[in-house]
Amino acid sequence: MNLLKEFFTDPVIFFSFTGLAIVIGMCIFYAIFFITKAAEAEAEQNKNLKPKV
Repeated sequence: MNLLKEFFTDPVIFFSFTGLAIVIGMCIFYAIFFITKAAEAEAEQNKNLKPKV
């Protein structure tokens, strides 16, 4: 419990971990965003392809 108290009372530790959490959250968001956009673009590209006769 001392570590939890130290986390909330020391501003350096608090802001460091808060900034780290924001950066990790942004990384996760953009990874999911990129994967979904790539999948949508691939699906649209496959839909627009005309079969060769």
